[in-house]
Amino acid sequence: EVQLQASGGGLVHAGGSLRLSCAASEFPREAITIGWFRQAPGSEREGISAFRTWDAVSNYADSVRGRFTVAKGTAGNTVYLQMDNLRPEDTGLYYCALDVGHVTYTRMLDADEYQFWGQGTQVTVSS
Repeated sequence: EVQLQASGGGLVHAGGSLRLSCAASEFPREAITIGWFRQAPGSEREGISAFRTWDAVSNYADSVRGRFTVAKGTAGNTVYLQMDNLRPEDTGLYYCALDVGHVTYTRMLDADEYQFWGQGTQVTVSS
């Protein structure tokens, strides 16, 4: 079974940056999608970004578009989420997930599309 490990979270001031990493034990096939999700206390899980390896297509939630960038690493089975201009409302537990199907663009941020999930990494943004 694929194992995922999200890391890179921490405490930053508003306006700061963090880079999250999602390391997969394997990519079960060449064409996979890595999704990033977050959950704040008392809120539902939110899909914020995703990256398809077979065509390098990425998708973003409106709440992070223009501030976050997702990209695959040049070596290994790692996908990164660069988070810039962080805001207090970005605070939450961030998860990465992997889908082995050919998810459509409109469903890339839908948690139901993903089969494998990692443990979360906490991001806290202070005002």
